[in-house]
Amino acid sequence: MGAQRDEYAEAGARARRALVREIEAYGALGDPAWRAAFSEVPRHLFVPSYYVSGIGGYERLWSGDPDPARRTRWLRGAYRDVPLATRVRDGELLTSSSQPSLMAEMLETLDVRDGHDVLEIGAGTGYNAALLSHRLGAEHVTTVDIDAEITESARVHLAAAGHRPAVITGDGARGCPQRAPFDRIIATCTLPSVPYAWLAQCRPDALVLTPLSTGLLLLRVHDEAHAEGRFLATSAYFVALRGGNARFPRGRPMGLPRHVFEDDRFQFVRTLVEGTLDAREALALWQRERRPERERFGVTVSGGRQWAWLDEPEGPYAWPLPSG
Repeated sequence: MGAQRDEYAEAGARARRALVREIEAYGALGDPAWRAAFSEVPRHLFVPSYYVSGIGGYERLWSGDPDPARRTRWLRGAYRDVPLATRVRDGELLTSSSQPSLMAEMLETLDVRDGHDVLEIGAGTGYNAALLSHRLGAEHVTTVDIDAEITESARVHLAAAGHRPAVITGDGARGCPQRAPFDRIIATCTLPSVPYAWLAQCRPDALVLTPLSTGLLLLRVHDEAHAEGRFLATSAYFVALRGGNARFPRGRPMGLPRHVFEDDRFQFVRTLVEGTLDAREALALWQRERRPERERFGVTVSGGRQWAWLDEPEGPYAWPLPSG
């Protein structure tokens, strides 16, 4: 069965062309296959409604609004290069559609090849799974989310766009053993550490790309007990995996200068070492090492333990991560 009729197809295609140009200006979509995916997968089908900050709280924009001006505003917003809040419950953001330029960077970094099997952790709206399905074929894509409402809506969105990958309701930290093994794993939610279950479900030489702290970690999997890699230069703020207890600093400590606390690079370091170093110790390290960029940090998973490090896995600066 093909895609359903889309009354916004023509206007969406025009908006999509502009979005692709914007993402290219950002420096992504150098791969023609990913450029084709972003050019052809209609993002608006995956965000039939979303929330924007308004006076007195969130304002909902949706495709079925009786006001044509508000429908136009909805469609225009669906193709802005920004994240979109798509599901809010009791004031808590549960699901969002990530910033397209960041998605493009992550997907290109994943370095997929024809025939690869990919596991996505965090189904979200289904848009990322659709892009992967366009590139690899839906039979090679599995997306997992713990919330049945989220997986059901993602499944509906994907079908509307003509894609039918495996959409599984389950704990993303446990991966998806029934669909393993995988050549690539990509997470679209933040975790406190790398789940060992992921490595056990990977083929040798697989890649795992996951948000950790406020960065993106790219791991090369050597075998089910050993993986290692570094962070990308890009900052990344994702919704935490529910039940994953992702760590985020809880306010500015006494005596810490505001300009330091608000520095994105320091926030990354402080979050990464939380539980081992306090804020003052993290600041001393950060200043001593000349405000290191994210790319100088990495993570090793080996022998049932995992740790973050600066410059070298066996160097003087290393911090244990929670058990995966």
